[in-house]
Amino acid sequence: MNTITGTYECKVDAKGRIMIPAPLKKQLTDSLNDGFVLKRSVFQPCLELYPMHEWNKMMEKINKLNRFVKKNNDFIRKFTAGVKMVEIDSLGRLLIPKDLVVFANISKDLVLSSAINIVEIWDKDLYEASLSNDDVDFADLAEDVMGNLNDDNNGIS
Repeated sequence: MNTITGTYECKVDAKGRIMIPAPLKKQLTDSLNDGFVLKRSVFQPCLELYPMHEWNKMMEKINKLNRFVKKNNDFIRKFTAGVKMVEIDSLGRLLIPKDLVVFANISKDLVLSSAINIVEIWDKDLYEASLSNDDVDFADLAEDVMGNLNDDNNGIS
């Protein structure tokens, strides 16, 4: 699995194009020829940019769901709603389709944030608001999510 690292700020133009920051583009070099999938996030008002090989892995998992189970069918429909195949052009620009711009409330300033193997695309104000969410104490969240992991390296890989 290739991990993507970093948080980058950039701007979107009137046509919905963003210039991918050079350090991020360098990390995505292996995926440039295969393309990407851009979709709505399930939990947040942001977009998720999947390198095609990561999208294919996700689709392999989803393809194992029994489509004759209504919950599964509903999940697949909602998960793939608004999915678009996109490319980063030779100038390093990514065009965000209008419907996805509307979904993510994208205005002018964006944050591109790594999320292990995908990139989240956020309106900057919404990103900052999600980080300063007072409803979630990060220390408690970290303990709940990571506190029960036990490995030979005392939590360090």
